[in-house]
Amino acid sequence: MKKALIVILAIALVGFVATFFAFRQGVEEPDAVLIHFAAQSAIEADTPQEAIAIQTEFLMQSFEYMDTARRERDNALQLFVYLIIFTLTITSILLYLYYKQRILAPFYKLQSFASRVASGNLDIPLEMDKSNLFGAFTESFDLMREELRIAKENEYKANQSKKELVASLSHDIKTPLASIKSGVELLLVKASSDKEKEMFNSINVKLEQIDDLVTNMFHATLEEMQALSVTPIEILSTEIPNLLRGADYNKKTSSFRVPNCIVLADLMRLRQVFDNVISNSYKYANTSIAISALIEEQYLIIDIQDFGSGVLEEELPLLFNKFYRGKNTEKLSGYGLGLYISKYFMTEMLGGIECYNNSDGFAVRLLLKLA
Repeated sequence: MKKALIVILAIALVGFVATFFAFRQGVEEPDAVLIHFAAQSAIEADTPQEAIAIQTEFLMQSFEYMDTARRERDNALQLFVYLIIFTLTITSILLYLYYKQRILAPFYKLQSFASRVASGNLDIPLEMDKSNLFGAFTESFDLMREELRIAKENEYKANQSKKELVASLSHDIKTPLASIKSGVELLLVKASSDKEKEMFNSINVKLEQIDDLVTNMFHATLEEMQALSVTPIEILSTEIPNLLRGADYNKKTSSFRVPNCIVLADLMRLRQVFDNVISNSYKYANTSIAISALIEEQYLIIDIQDFGSGVLEEELPLLFNKFYRGKNTEKLSGYGLGLYISKYFMTEMLGGIECYNNSDGFAVRLLLKLA
């Protein structure tokens, strides 16, 4: 701003000085010596005609001299006016560029910045120039953007944690529900009176309602969230048999042994995987279950096998798809999420999961990464 004021004052001073020098001299007047010489020559003339001729010649010379001086002054004034106009034009252009760069450009950036913030794009910072006259002003806007970005991230993390908790609890509740339902069905078979049978049937209906509600809640939450959190840590393989026995609430597994080693796993997620696999065996095969474990290369391999009819070979690659259910499950309740979630958990634990048929039935192979 100060520089622009100095430029304007300098132009005004130059114009004043130039105008002063251009107009300080008035209209040129005839020289007094020449007038005296012309008058003396006219007096000494022999005839009046000769005196008049002398005076006329002098006047013509004087007028020609004054006209020449006037034209020179007009040309100088015209040149001066052109110079002033040119200088003002160049100065105006420079001032416009200066104000555009120093004042208008920052406001245009703020306008674009405000549009990005309004659309939810909080990752691009507001560019700031050291020569910007509004540096502190624009810096405050960028600090506001950063605070909004942090608040948005914290809100997203909080919502994600809530969804993960709801999804995890919803799916974990289904396993004890299945165990309770199995016990109620056993009590219903052993009931000796109609009153007991009616009571157990009522409990069974309520359990079905709870199971449907939990499944719907899990389904809705899973659709909204991107992933369930998995945190693999080093655990001893001696903890795995307890997880397997906890998942086998119907006690259908035979004795098994797990080699001593250290694997990478998330205990809570691994428990869910065992629950899903063994619950599927209960539901679709309802046979005894054989479990075997061995170490091969960089993995602890656990095979969980039932002795049912298995699945069609062409369906094996589809079992891990979300909501996919085989043709042999049409009359059984379910939503096709157990193996889908199990595959995600095993992958996040740096392991894997496979399904295959053999001559005795259907098997699920779990691969746990050795630490």
